[in-house]
Amino acid sequence: MAAFSPRVFSGMQPTSTLHLGNYLGALVNWVAMQKTHDCIYCVVDMHAITQGLDVWGGPAELTRATREVAAAYIAAGVDPKKSIIFNQSQVSGHAELAWVFNTIARLGWLNRMTQFKEKAGKDRENASVGLYDYPVLMAADILLYKATHVPVGEDQKQHLELTRDIAQKFNNDFAERIAELNLGTGDLGYFPLPEPMIQGPAPRVMSLRDGTKKMSKSDPSDYSRINLTDDADMIAQKIRKAKTDPEALPSEEKGLEGRPEAENLVGIYAGLSGESKAQVLGQFGGSQFSGFKAALVELAVGKLAPIADEMRRLLADPSHIDAILSDGADRAAAIAAPIMLDVKDITGFVRRR
Repeated sequence: MAAFSPRVFSGMQPTSTLHLGNYLGALVNWVAMQKTHDCIYCVVDMHAITQGLDVWGGPAELTRATREVAAAYIAAGVDPKKSIIFNQSQVSGHAELAWVFNTIARLGWLNRMTQFKEKAGKDRENASVGLYDYPVLMAADILLYKATHVPVGEDQKQHLELTRDIAQKFNNDFAERIAELNLGTGDLGYFPLPEPMIQGPAPRVMSLRDGTKKMSKSDPSDYSRINLTDDADMIAQKIRKAKTDPEALPSEEKGLEGRPEAENLVGIYAGLSGESKAQVLGQFGGSQFSGFKAALVELAVGKLAPIADEMRRLLADPSHIDAILSDGADRAAAIAAPIMLDVKDITGFVRRR
């Protein structure tokens, strides 16, 4: 049985500045994956506009944020020569394939998507069709490149399941046509069923002001997060002001139970150092937070300040970032174009010859 060539696809939205949670939860793994996989990393600007202008900020902000996210990818270690970096809107196949998939996906499937309910809130009637249809565009993002693996967080697992359902239904609906045109991969159909890529226990980074809430770009307090654009002084200040409790650090992980702020800071140290929480507690167990925070400041500044410095250097020359995105889009389109032509032939569209 023939198999699909392994390929990784992932992306982030250009809405607000990326933060430590994005770095530890995704970018660290992206950098590692490019050593072993064929990787495509997208700035998903078409997804960004699915919510209100007050969320994505309008045209000028979208342009700025798209370049900033691309700069963050590169500064964190994603190599635009090894991996493909581009912004989604430069490759028209994303929108084209999403429309075909809109005819494959079923309302019942989309009605089960919990993220739409969370983002739309109580005023669902006023939400955009794009926000509702977001998971279908995500399926198109992935399958336009026949990606076989997708690194996803908890909030995107349901969307990846939908991607697999769409791929399976397309393969089933057009099985005879795929066989007739000899376009399938063995008996696997035309599209792969992409697998979630689990990179080990990526730390769930919580707010520095409330250890029970996830670190978020939308939190009104800038002191709740460490932005990837923060300089050394700001990183140090935010860690020193991070909420803690009066007890010393425990020597074992069990002692972190019921102490969300302590668990968060220990988890951040573990994520930045590449150690386990148990190893961190073996080193700092019994310490007061003042001493632990000093060590965390030194570690975080050493890891994150160079990323901010490199981002500032890259953003000082927008034309250089634009050139990287354009080159990436050319390389992405070279993969996507023949797949989109196959889809048109399978579907029966009369296309230009």
